[in-house]
Amino acid sequence: MTAIASLSLSHFRSHKSWSLETDGRPVALYGPNGAGKTNILEAISMLSPGRGLRRAQAEELIRRPEAIGWKVSALIGDHDERREVSTMVEAPGQRRSVLIDGKAAPQVALGDVMPLIWLTPAMDRLWTEGASERRRFLDRAVLSFEPGHGDRVLAYEKAMRERNRLLKDGVNDAAWLSALEAQMAKAGAGIARARAETVGRLTVAQTDSASVFPRANISLEGTSEAGFAVVIAEGGDPRFHEDMAETALISLFSEGRRMDAQAGRTLSGPHRSDLLAVFAPKGVEARLCSTGEQKALLISLVLANARALAAEVGAPPVILLDEVAAHLDEERRAALYDEICALGAQAWMTGTGAELFETLGKRGSQIAI
Repeated sequence: MTAIASLSLSHFRSHKSWSLETDGRPVALYGPNGAGKTNILEAISMLSPGRGLRRAQAEELIRRPEAIGWKVSALIGDHDERREVSTMVEAPGQRRSVLIDGKAAPQVALGDVMPLIWLTPAMDRLWTEGASERRRFLDRAVLSFEPGHGDRVLAYEKAMRERNRLLKDGVNDAAWLSALEAQMAKAGAGIARARAETVGRLTVAQTDSASVFPRANISLEGTSEAGFAVVIAEGGDPRFHEDMAETALISLFSEGRRMDAQAGRTLSGPHRSDLLAVFAPKGVEARLCSTGEQKALLISLVLANARALAAEVGAPPVILLDEVAAHLDEERRAALYDEICALGAQAWMTGTGAELFETLGKRGSQIAI
C-alpha cells in the first residue's frame, strides 16, 4: 500500500513544528481559514518531483521570521516495507535537497517512492483559463506514471529558450540552431507520447467505472499528440512511433525559424498543445459547463488517474484534495469518500469543519488543526 505512515514538518510555511502518525486510512484535516491546513498538503506535495501544489520557490516555503530553512520528512509504505524520505532547504539561498533512506537522491526519484496526485481550488478554473494550465494538469498526471517526464519537459523548455534567444538576437548559426532543435525534438516526442498514453489511460479508467462523477471525454490538440493518439487507437505501441515524431518535429522547427524569429517565440510544438474535455452526459464542452459541472469533471479525472495507477502498479497513489468537500453537496461528498475507500487510497483532505467529513465516518481519521 502506498501511504504516509508518519509526517513531520519543521519551519515550513506557518508551521514551526508539526507531526502526525497515521494508520493508512484517509486523513481529514479541518479547522478555520488560516489554520495552516493547505500548508500541510503543500508540504506533502514537496515529497514528489517539482515545485509542489502551489508551484512555490523553495525560498518561499521558509517560515518567517526565523528564516532558517525548512524540512519535510515522512515514512512511506506499510508495516512490511517502509521508506524514509526527506526534502529540505537547510538555509535561505540554498537549493532544495532530497534524502531517500538516508542517502542523497535526485528529485525525480521521489516519484518512484510515492505516486502523488492532487486537486486544489485554483484548478477550478482549469477549463476556462489558458492552455498552459491544462498542460500542467496533464503533465502532473503523466508524472504519476512516468517520474522522468519532468526531466523531459525541463530539457525541452531549456533548449527552446536558448533557440528563442538566438532567433530573437538574429544569430543565424545553422549548426547551433539544429543542435537545439534536435534536443527539442527528442524531448518533445517523448512528451507528446507520454501525454497521449496518459489520456488513453484516463479514458479507459473512466469507461470502466460507474460513478456519480460524470465522465469527461478528453482528447489532445497538437500535431505530435494526434499522431500518437492514432497509433494508440489502432492498438499499436506508441514508443515505436517516437522516432517518426522526432523527425517530424525537427522539420517543423527548422522550417519555422523565420516565422519564429519574427514572433520572438517558437510558434509550434508540444508547448502549444492543449487538453480538451467534453462533459459526456450532455455532450457539452467543459469550458461551457457550469462551475459545479466543471468541478465534477476535475474530480472524475483525478479519480480516473488514481484508478489507472492502481491498475498499472498495483497500488493507488496518495491523493491530496484541498477544500474539495466545500464545493460538493452531501450526496457527492459521500460518493467521493466511497470511491476513495473503494480504491484503498490514502487521501489527505481539508475543510473548515468536521461536518464536511461526517459521511467518511470511521473509515478515516479526522484531525483538528
